[in-house]
Amino acid sequence: MDILEIMRQRHSVRRYSERIIEEEKRAVLDTLAQKINKESGMHIQIIYDEPKCFRSMRAHYGKFSGCCNYISIIGVKEKNLQEKAGYYGQQIVLKAQELGLNTCWCAMTHGKSTAVISKGEKEVILIALGYGLNQGYPHKNKALQEVSNLTDHDLEWYQRGMEAVMLAPTAMNQQKFYFTFSNNRVIAKARGGFYSRIDLGIVKYHFEAASGHRVG
Repeated sequence: MDILEIMRQRHSVRRYSERIIEEEKRAVLDTLAQKINKESGMHIQIIYDEPKCFRSMRAHYGKFSGCCNYISIIGVKEKNLQEKAGYYGQQIVLKAQELGLNTCWCAMTHGKSTAVISKGEKEVILIALGYGLNQGYPHKNKALQEVSNLTDHDLEWYQRGMEAVMLAPTAMNQQKFYFTFSNNRVIAKARGGFYSRIDLGIVKYHFEAASGHRVG
């Protein structure tokens, strides 16, 4: 399936069924997490069949229900950790969508995870995972002109990349980023806002996966 189509199908889901994630799907996700960890130095862990984390008052406030699986995004404490969390976490999110699973990035709206956090590491954020009771709904978007210098005359790959960017999830749909295309080079920057560095990593991955071009 085309990566853009996977992005179009994927929406945040907070309510999950009791359906168990099949072993073959777990194997695909675990293999991807291990590959990412090896390449990036992250310590991402996928926790299955653990309902306590999303039974807290915070999870209730965040309107989560039935979630028994989650992805713990962990990495060594460093300046770019939040951006790396978004960039690599979204890779697993899109793979989960391709497998027919649902997800939701969640910050603070959960209890304590059971992931193993080593000395010098930080658990940046969790991603709910499982079979949703629905498929979620498209989020509202800002105008492209508010988040990029895209014009009708730009190259097709840049236009495709920006289409992917607009499909990316961001905290509270704030879309606090800006893409600049100049001299055949793409640069993306965060524009303040909470969790905007995580969001920046997510949108960078969307652009690169869809366009085949790196973002600075």
